[in-house]
Amino acid sequence: MKYLKLAQLYEELSSTTKRLEKIDILSKFLKQLSEKDKDVLYLLLGEIYPEYDERRIGISNQIAIKALSKATGIESKKIVAEWKAIGDLGKVAEKFTLHKKQSTLHSYCLETEKVLENLRKLPELEGKGTVGKKLGLITELLTSADPIEAKYLIRTLIGDLRMGVQESTIRESLAVAFFKKEDSSKVQLAIDKSNDVAIVFEICKKGKLKDLEKINLEVGKPIKAMLAQKAKDIEDAFRQLGKPLAIEYKYDGFRLLIHKKNNKVSLFTRRLENVTKQFPEVEQYIRDFIKGDSFILDSEAVGYDKKTKKYTDFQAISQRIRRKYNIGDLQKKLPVEVNIFDVLYYNGKSWLEEPFEKRRKLIEKIITKHPYKLIYSRFKKTSSKKEIEEFYKQALKNNQEGIMLKNLDAGYKPGRRVGHMLKLKPETNELDLVITGAEWGAGKRGGWLSSFILSCRKGKKFLEIGKVGTGILEKETEDNKITFENLTNILKPLIVKEKGKSVTIKPKIVVQVHYQDLQRSPNYESKWALRFPRITLLREDRGVFDIASLEEIEKDFKEQKRENWKFG
Repeated sequence: MKYLKLAQLYEELSSTTKRLEKIDILSKFLKQLSEKDKDVLYLLLGEIYPEYDERRIGISNQIAIKALSKATGIESKKIVAEWKAIGDLGKVAEKFTLHKKQSTLHSYCLETEKVLENLRKLPELEGKGTVGKKLGLITELLTSADPIEAKYLIRTLIGDLRMGVQESTIRESLAVAFFKKEDSSKVQLAIDKSNDVAIVFEICKKGKLKDLEKINLEVGKPIKAMLAQKAKDIEDAFRQLGKPLAIEYKYDGFRLLIHKKNNKVSLFTRRLENVTKQFPEVEQYIRDFIKGDSFILDSEAVGYDKKTKKYTDFQAISQRIRRKYNIGDLQKKLPVEVNIFDVLYYNGKSWLEEPFEKRRKLIEKIITKHPYKLIYSRFKKTSSKKEIEEFYKQALKNNQEGIMLKNLDAGYKPGRRVGHMLKLKPETNELDLVITGAEWGAGKRGGWLSSFILSCRKGKKFLEIGKVGTGILEKETEDNKITFENLTNILKPLIVKEKGKSVTIKPKIVVQVHYQDLQRSPNYESKWALRFPRITLLREDRGVFDIASLEEIEKDFKEQKRENWKFG
């Protein structure tokens, strides 16, 4: 199909903030879209492959600017100046493409197939001359693009599509286009199992709702983890989950989704990153201590001190996720214990819709426990408040975050923050937020970014909620604390705009923030502010859509006046 037609759809979707109008626009488009053009569904989400695929476009603003300069004949300095004034590199591309100084005999009408072909070559390029080759692929597209096409090509390249279209929008649009609105839950289940909107579109296009049920989990293909909501206290948990309920430790580690098929083991984080190579010992534990030919299990990897056998916090072992070299040394220095707590698939059968109690029994049946290597999670089925309190105290004594409380009859919903699984922790004033801005420091912080702007999430938009400059060290220490220098090095490539000392940063880096309380504020887009915030952790295991939503923050504010929950 013509890329111009897709770009015009982008314009139409961007012209409204109303969800129902977006669904109406998109459902009409999907009805007309042919099955051979199904990969357009990835482009609608700003991607080039299904979400489970690790290949990303990965183009910096600097390369996009160079390509735009080459395609239009406009100097890079002028493009940067215009970008700083407008704040949207896509609109800059649209403006300068209107006044192209340069034309080519090789200009042609852009097709979505050509756009995808060139974009999919970008992540494959490696080695000497890579930048030049990337510039060539991008320039080829921009040279043939009209202004509206150029706008959305650039936005796609830098990961800033600005349409307000999410997976949930596509789900609702598919249901409206091919079935009934109330069938969206069945469409969602198919998306959850496949993690591939294009495959689901292809089945929906045939108009056979029952065919969606034939989609199954695929071992080796990463799947999103189910996420928990917060419980106010034990009584609140009983109200939401009923009696009896299940309690488990809430481990202070990082999520690992374990896949095994034909003796091949794959390990994925909650961000769908493959980290199998980083954990060779875990790969061996799975082969040695878990029965089964094929399975997908949910777990948490927790660090511990080799000498004392005491559990450590996430910060102590976070290096193991990002380290790709000297794995053996890090493995000895920072060992982990894998705690299995759920099963999604086992020996050819999906267990997503089986009750949790049944899934738990299977886990205990197939796992041989080996403490400090691989075990199933601490678990108790109870209707007693006193037993929950004792379990909670034991979890804290073992250096864990708190406890999880689960409905025994509920299924597993990948990628959902569900009400049938709750978390309870003593630290209530804590949020995961994303850094969206900063200021260049002065004095002894000269050359470093400081005074970081934090944002929460509303759909795909990020809303400022406060500034923070505390919790970050000026010098490196052995306990893996964040320093201004390290954070500056991570954030510098993500700077999209500068004005004086202030910089705007692409939302990508998630941090854990502690604060005293929340208050209403007209100074920030979210209309909320954090009092006395401090950054406590860099959460490299979490993505931008894992951060606190505006709805969660409003809920936290209602609860903060309650006296802090205490046991006994």
